Amino acid sequence: MKFRKIVNDPVYGFITFDDELIYKVLSHPFYQRLRRIHQMAMAHMVYPGAVHTRLHHSMGAYHLMCLALAELKSKGVDITAEEEQGAKLAILLHDVGHGPFSHALEHVLIEDVHHEEISLLIFEHLNNEFNGGLETAIAIFKGTHPKLFLHQLISSQLDVDRMDYLTRDSFYSGVSEGVIGYDRIIKMMVVHDNELMVEEKAVYSIEKFLVARRLMYWQAYLHKTVLSAENMLVKILERARLLAKQEEGLFASTPLLDEFLRTTQSSAFIRNNLAKFCELDDYDVLASIKKWQHHPDKVLSTLSQWLLNRNMLKTKLQMQPFDEKEMEVVQRKAKEQLSLTEEEVNYFVFNGIAENRMYNTGNEHINILFKDGTVKDISEVEYGLIHETVLTPVRKFYLCRPALK
Repeated sequence: MKFRKIVNDPVYGFITFDDELIYKVLSHPFYQRLRRIHQMAMAHMVYPGAVHTRLHHSMGAYHLMCLALAELKSKGVDITAEEEQGAKLAILLHDVGHGPFSHALEHVLIEDVHHEEISLLIFEHLNNEFNGGLETAIAIFKGTHPKLFLHQLISSQLDVDRMDYLTRDSFYSGVSEGVIGYDRIIKMMVVHDNELMVEEKAVYSIEKFLVARRLMYWQAYLHKTVLSAENMLVKILERARLLAKQEEGLFASTPLLDEFLRTTQSSAFIRNNLAKFCELDDYDVLASIKKWQHHPDKVLSTLSQWLLNRNMLKTKLQMQPFDEKEMEVVQRKAKEQLSLTEEEVNYFVFNGIAENRMYNTGNEHINILFKDGTVKDISEVEYGLIHETVLTPVRKFYLCRPALK
């Protein structure tokens, strides 16, 4: 009897796993850790339903990959069984290198090592463990496989990764602006000159996809209160890292997080401690924040209490940089009202930049294949919505501060 397992997904219904190697990878502790990593980091502070995980997302992206491969094969695209298995493994593991709270803590808790680099280390580890079974998946993930369109299904401006996270994040958050026609886009996919493209009939679906992505960033991912929560999380971990190196004994709630706080990470460190990294998750951080709310350090305890109780820093967004004098006035008030030192106030009053681009014509393209065989970038379609005037990134400046009198 053929191997077959099904998972009931609230977004797509039943997702089928009919490959034993894929199911073994799915069952591996390194993959199962994704159950304990929030997909949308701190967005649940604004949208309470947004508590889904990286595991939900990777399974959803796997499902869309299955649909895309089946569609391309039905159109005569040559995809071998080995390549199909490799593409499915690659998308299933594409986010496996994310640390706690995904992008929010990427350069704070795990310093100087990008999550894709860690993902590749995990790919290589699993490849050794499964006797070379992930060689094709690694080549597809890295973009070194000769069939470039397989890599583009995983990583491009029109990949199944983006299609799932927009569909899934809008579903769990309730932000309807993120809803896209993923099924129509997949139906219109073609391969031309070894590149992934879409038929002319899909132009409006692609435009809707790009607009939805832009709206989701401002409505959800870069919502001002989400920015506040994620910046507070960053400031807590920065303060904890500073204090952990000064104190003896267990500083965090778990020895695992304690070690990562006291150590400067590099590629070599992660490589030598991969199993430890693959135990680290959101729960280590949350348990520690609960502990730190009682710490004698005023900055650490205050920020921890505020985040746990959703007493967020107030965030102001505007299109122009903040005036230095305005910053100085806010910092002076914060120092006076909260009795903070010159060094401490920087944890409570700070500014930054949030940027979002609808479409990037620089290194990746969404190409439209017309009936006459010509190929045009989506931004070059004469009757299209996506053109030069909307390609410029939208940049907003934000200022975070406590509620002051």
